[in-house]
Parts: sequence; structure tokens; C-alpha cells
Amino acid sequence: MPVPRARQIVLAAAERRRLKQLAYSHTAPYQQVIRVRIVLDAAHGYPNAKISRRRKVSIDTIRLWRGRYADEGMKGLADRPRSGRPPKFTPIQVAEIKALACQLPAETGVPLSRWSCLDLAREVIARGIAPAISASTVRRILAADALKPWQHQSWIFIRDPDFAAKASRVLDLYARIWDGHPLSDDEYVISADEKTSIQARCRCHPTLPPAKSRMMRVNHDYKRGGALAYLAAYDVHQAHVMGRCSPRTGIVPFTELVDQVMTQEPYASAKRVFWIVDNGSSHRGKAAADRLTARYPNAVMVHTPVHGSWINQIEIFFSIVQRKVVSPNDFTSLDQVEDRLVAFERRYNETARPFRWKFTPTDLEDLLARIERHEQKERNLQQSVNCEHQPAVLDRAA
Repeated sequence: MPVPRARQIVLAAAERRRLKQLAYSHTAPYQQVIRVRIVLDAAHGYPNAKISRRRKVSIDTIRLWRGRYADEGMKGLADRPRSGRPPKFTPIQVAEIKALACQLPAETGVPLSRWSCLDLAREVIARGIAPAISASTVRRILAADALKPWQHQSWIFIRDPDFAAKASRVLDLYARIWDGHPLSDDEYVISADEKTSIQARCRCHPTLPPAKSRMMRVNHDYKRGGALAYLAAYDVHQAHVMGRCSPRTGIVPFTELVDQVMTQEPYASAKRVFWIVDNGSSHRGKAAADRLTARYPNAVMVHTPVHGSWINQIEIFFSIVQRKVVSPNDFTSLDQVEDRLVAFERRYNETARPFRWKFTPTDLEDLLARIERHEQKERNLQQSVNCEHQPAVLDRAA
């Protein structure tokens, strides 16, 4: 029986460059790299037996990819489409599994707060949707629609009737606008708040620094050394922080923070200083605004909406403090906590730049429009539910 002759492969310069890039690629699939190297060896004139020894694959494999490239070019190096194993679950079963995952467990009578893949698999079998199914199969089915019922995200609904007006005033101040007029150079915007209950937790064993193949280690056991509050005022456009520590929060500590800021330049002689605060007890309502203006006539207090403290830029600075100063909490005393906060404040002011605030009045309009659509959808749903129950009520009345 005659021995089949090896297919001849002649490469153009562009083809050779492309194949060489794939042959030495660190990101291409390994099988594709081997097939490309087989083609390059064949174009170099090597016989199949030598290519087999060089690439450590069988001669039949050499013949296969050499022939496919000769007939189809680069397309021939791709895998042929395969039918795969027949689906074990029907489309109706898959839809019922996804529908079950989109229900809260309590609505189905299951005493769980949220689903896991194992719990869903057991519930599918218990309901007779499928005679048997594994947790990994449920995970693959849910992954097709990016369903993750084991995760949850909290949210809070806007309930301040003046949310739009209050938020717009704050956003305008970030853009250096007040009542439709731009702020002058001697007008400043201060964002202020308190970070409460910063504890001094003295670990029972010293914290171990990171080492090779080992992260920093913090002992779980600790002794409580008390707690303090960190009050801070952040100049939005100058990126300058002025803070102080206090044993507790309240009107008096907040007034001391105001005195600290308003008695120094340039705020003491400024035309106006706008204080953006949330609705905390130490600076809530019109009484707090009047108290501030009576103490410093050039100070104007501006409140964020209820449940809208995320609009206050000082919260960004507090998150930086939490990540870089407080956590992991390992302090021998409250004095050490205060020293660390004061030192970090000084370090931060040396290199700080204003935050790039991205939430604009346009984004606020989009948010309010989404809330309005959500409320309208809920009203329509409630009306439909009432209409469904109305005939039953009339029947009982009859």
C-alpha cells in the first residue's frame, strides 16, 4: 500500500509573521500554539516524523493539522463544531429552576433568608421539577442569566419630600454656584460631620508585619480601651481638612469644631462660608442653622436631604480614614488613636487634591425619574391587586 505524501505548505510573508506571533504567544490557547508550530515546521520542509519528535505528538496529529491548513488556511486550525452531549433538562425545567431562584425563599414556605445552589437543588427535587440535579448544575443554569440569589444588596428609599431641592443646592455649591450665581473668590464651601465610636482595641498579641508569602496578621482577641469621636471639616475646593477629637458628639463638640475653623483665615474674614452638614442631632434643623449664623454671621448652614448624607463629601474622607488609619484597629490607648488621626490629617493635607465629584444635577434628574417610574409601577401593581380581590368581596357581600 503506497505511503501518503505529506502535504506541501508554502507561506507568504504576512502569513509567516502572523503564525510566528501565535507560536510564541503567552496568551493564546496551548492547543492553538501547537498547531501553529506544526504548520511552521511543515513550511520549513521538515518531514512528519521529525515534526512528531519535535512537538511530541503523534504522526496522525501532524497529518491532520498539516492537511487542514493546506486546505483551509487559518480557519482549518480551529476546532470543528460539535453537537455535544444532549441536554439533560428540558427548557421548561430550566425556566422553572430560574423562576424558583427569582423568588424569595419565605414566599415559597422555605425557612431561609436567601437561596444557595445546594438549597435550590434540594427544592427542585422536592417539588418534582427534576428527579435529580446537582448544585453545580444549578449554578451553571443560573449563570446563563447572571442570577446570583445568594447575594444581596441593601438600599434605602428616598423619603424626604424636598430631596430634589436640598440635593440641588449641595450639588450647586460643589460647582461653586449659589442661588444661580457663581461664588466669589472669598466664599468657601465646608463639608463637615462626625465619625463616631473610633475604638482603641489593644490586641492581646502584637500585630505581625507582612513577610514573604505571608500577609499582615492581627490577633483576634483584644482589650477595649474606650472610644472617641473624630469631627472634621473639609474645604471642598481647597482640599484641606481641619479636625479634632472629642470624647463624645453633640452640640458642644460640633460648636468647638466650628470655632476652630471660623477663627482662622481665610474663613474668619470670608464673605460667606457654607457649611454642608447632614441631619445629625448636633446640627439638625433650622435651630442649628440659626445658632451657627448667630455665632458667625458670615456662616451659612446647608443641610443634605434626609438619608442623603452620601452627598456630603466629608464621607469620602472618613472612608479614607477608616481604610488607612483605623483598620485594622490595634491601639494601646485613646491617646494613640488621637495622635494617629492628627498625624494622618497633617500628612493628608500635604498632598490632597479636591475630589472629582461625578454626581451632577443631570444624574439627580435621572435618579428622581427612576424613582418616579418605580413608584408608578408599584401603584399600578397595587391597583391590579385590588381589582383582583374586588369580585371576591362582592360575592361575600351578596
